[in-house]
Amino acid sequence: MKKHYIIVAALASFLASCSGEKAIETETKEMAVVETPAEEWTDLFANNSFSNWHKYGGGEIGNAWKIENGEVYLDVENIDRQAGEGGDIVTNEEFDNFHLKYDWKIAQNGNSGLIFYVHEAPEYENTYNTGLEMQVLDNEGHPDAKIISHRAGDLYDLIVSSEETVKPYGEWNSAEIIANNGKLDLILNGTTVVSTTLWTPEWEALVADSKFKDMPNFGTFKKGRIALQDHGDLVYFKNVKIKEL
Repeated sequence: MKKHYIIVAALASFLASCSGEKAIETETKEMAVVETPAEEWTDLFANNSFSNWHKYGGGEIGNAWKIENGEVYLDVENIDRQAGEGGDIVTNEEFDNFHLKYDWKIAQNGNSGLIFYVHEAPEYENTYNTGLEMQVLDNEGHPDAKIISHRAGDLYDLIVSSEETVKPYGEWNSAEIIANNGKLDLILNGTTVVSTTLWTPEWEALVADSKFKDMPNFGTFKKGRIALQDHGDLVYFKNVKIKEL
């Protein structure tokens, strides 16, 4: 953590009479050091801006992604797919050990996700070819919810939530992802719903038994970008903040 040291100089002066003349003596005293911690959390959408993000695969973010009053959303009704609008967006920066906080809400029958440890390279067409996903879903309306490990809060297609704490569609959910030296915790609405360790033989067995088994290097990168998924449904995100650990 960075510390800012502020040295306060106190100026004291006094008059003295010496041989009929006035002299001014000034002395400077060093005061106590005040430590001010640097801001730890980074708002990834500060000032209603996409300046920390770009479209996966390169290029500027199309008009389908919008920010209003601190809320980021995918305007699915006005997406021109042929013009390249929409698509997943990713952070410009890569992260290894981090604590991510964000709020999300999904439209009725909607599906989306937040994907992390994304390795952006030409050989990987999609963010989910390398990155892990914390599922965003309307559990009551989307057919994906019928598949175990595809429900909201799950580590998608890998680990089922220990309990279901998701709120109905249209309501805000509070989520957290803590990844630190291979230890991974997913938190939904204040409850840790997934806790696991990455990059172990047990982790490799999970991947080998999932839909990602034929995706080379899936879940192997220890540093990567964070992505918001365009799954074709209206989804909202806000208060997306990260702290490096």
